[in-house]
Amino acid sequence: MLKGFLSFISLIAAVASSTNIPRKAYVVYMGALPKVQSHGVLEEYHHSLLANAVGDEELARKSKIYSYGRSFNGFAAKLLPHEAQKLAKEKSVVSVFRSTIRKLHTTRSWDFLGLSAAASRRNTAAESDMIVGLLDSGIWMGSPSFKDDGYGEIPSKWKGHCVTGHNFTGCNRKVIGARFFNLQEIDATINQSPADEVGHGSHTSSTVAGATVDGASLYGIAGGTARGGVPAARIAMYKVCWNVGCTDADLLAGFDHAIADGVDIISVSIGGGLREFFEDPIAIGSFHAMAKGILTSCSAGNNGPGLRTVENTAPWIMTVAASTIDRDFSTVVKLGNNKKLSGISLNTFSTKKKMYPLISGGSAALPNHPNARWCDGGSLDKVKVEGKILYCLGSLDQEYTVSELGGVGVIANLMNSTEVLAVTPIPATHLSSQDSDIVEAYINATQKPKAVIMKTTTTKTEAPFLAYFSSRGPQFIARDILKPDVAAPGMNILAANTKLATIPTGKHSTFDIMSGTSMACPHVAAAAAYLKTFHPTWSPAAIKSALMTTATPLKIGESQDELGVGAGQINPTKAVNPGLIFDLSRTSYISFLCNKNHYAGTALAILAGDSSFNCSAVTPNTGSDGLNYPSMYVPVDLQATAVSAVFHRIVTHVGSGPSTYKAKVKSPMGLSVRVLPEALKFKRANETRSFKVMVKGAVAAEGNVLLKASLEWNDSKHNVRIPILAFRS
Repeated sequence: MLKGFLSFISLIAAVASSTNIPRKAYVVYMGALPKVQSHGVLEEYHHSLLANAVGDEELARKSKIYSYGRSFNGFAAKLLPHEAQKLAKEKSVVSVFRSTIRKLHTTRSWDFLGLSAAASRRNTAAESDMIVGLLDSGIWMGSPSFKDDGYGEIPSKWKGHCVTGHNFTGCNRKVIGARFFNLQEIDATINQSPADEVGHGSHTSSTVAGATVDGASLYGIAGGTARGGVPAARIAMYKVCWNVGCTDADLLAGFDHAIADGVDIISVSIGGGLREFFEDPIAIGSFHAMAKGILTSCSAGNNGPGLRTVENTAPWIMTVAASTIDRDFSTVVKLGNNKKLSGISLNTFSTKKKMYPLISGGSAALPNHPNARWCDGGSLDKVKVEGKILYCLGSLDQEYTVSELGGVGVIANLMNSTEVLAVTPIPATHLSSQDSDIVEAYINATQKPKAVIMKTTTTKTEAPFLAYFSSRGPQFIARDILKPDVAAPGMNILAANTKLATIPTGKHSTFDIMSGTSMACPHVAAAAAYLKTFHPTWSPAAIKSALMTTATPLKIGESQDELGVGAGQINPTKAVNPGLIFDLSRTSYISFLCNKNHYAGTALAILAGDSSFNCSAVTPNTGSDGLNYPSMYVPVDLQATAVSAVFHRIVTHVGSGPSTYKAKVKSPMGLSVRVLPEALKFKRANETRSFKVMVKGAVAAEGNVLLKASLEWNDSKHNVRIPILAFRS
């Protein structure tokens, strides 16, 4: 009896202590939609599950945040840890995970990709019927990129809505839908509206499908005609990101609506680290989009050049790295001795004087501030800085400190390499260490040193290379799949901006220049939409395959860049006629997951939407990776002395008439790549053929291994290229 009494006391104590634990937002993911139940019925079922876990009807209603039920099944709720664990044990639940806060991955580029306005082959009528959905920070309807002059009626397939709000009075025939999601109310001070307050969503939207705007520039920099990759297409914005970030619950709500609304392509320039696929809202949402024939393009992340940093790696996602284009920016500084040095920045200011006094940070120091040469905040004397250009070590946004003290410019020593440019609040340029030494020597040798910083101009440069910040593989979740898939322009891209945000000069700009895989992702979304106008019945995997196998290999700087480039930089016009495609269905991906032990069982039956589903009834995928993927990757284990893998592939002939493709292998010394058969003969379009690739080689037991090869299928009209990579570090 005493034991029972003590247990009762312990229970009371546990309940009392749990009331002091703050409830956290969780997502309860429940797989595919039931075939017959309405959204209302689902909501009631979600409530009953939640009430059972919480133990109180009223608390359950207060705790529920949102019910997903338009495109997939699940709900979001504020839970205690033990309640989340209880829900995770329910037979109808695939996974339960915390709703974390994710982040955004933050013109000339389309001409560089060969998709020029004048020369490109276009299917304008089909393009006008194309709807691209973006999950982002909103959209600014006042931008000329989103005017609807000349656009026809909204496509009849559109089922979405336009929600108005603060600074957002409505949509038009260009931007046909807009919603916002702030389910967790992570910031009570925000304006509830689809309006873009940071510029990111407007930038990505106009990159995909912005209308043609002549004379676009950032205060004269990068001037030209701005347009999206599919300028006739329509835009649907799902605002899921706010100043503090993007929650998992909001992301899933955006996917839930976008899929049901009838979008054709989804673009998501958001990330937040690697998680198991069914604890990742982007992997979940994109899986259900794929099942409805919608390809999702996602940014690979901006955590390069480190290895194993790639994000959004589910095999049904198109994972996009950032590459450079052949346009660069130069900001020249002229010294008083007429010496000119070229640096980098985005300086929008035109010179007002011929010369300004020049002083080093160390010479402008307050007493006892040895770090003043870095121009750190609080280290400089305002009297010595005012009216002068400062020479500073490093590149740490000293322009803001100097500007606040009345300085008129900054020459910074760029001690670490960078490709990302930012608008500066006062004239500034960042020089190489070698050129910085020239500036320092001039200051030290001159009684009254002077300088002037010119406005930034554009120059031509060699490209494409992988952007240094672009995240690299390999990945951890599906370690046999090479990610990223492709690269696209993401370096210093000019596109639409919002009037609700200012650039660092304090001015508003109709267009802005941004860098990141965020900028690369919408390029691929647009390329996929462009491709779909010619091949409306192609699956997401077929579109992905065409873009991968026709991609242009990047120029490689460091050898480990190979782990970040995927198949190469997209070539949209070439992808229209790829010759062969590697196709995959929802069943293919589920079979792939069956081969991964931690995904087997009841969860996959729920995912498939079929209670009778069993992995044992699925024909097992063969080969080292178990997926008909357009790239081949061999992870080399630690202390392994051999590379060995077998890949089984099936290709579909999407050309016209009979054709014979012959295999051509390029491989390094010591790596054998054998293809069987060596020729693929097709009598007519849409026939399929299978082949096998055997990769073998010897490697040292210790040290890094990076072996790059490729297989090309050629019929004299098409060149179908498949990258092959083996790696250990």
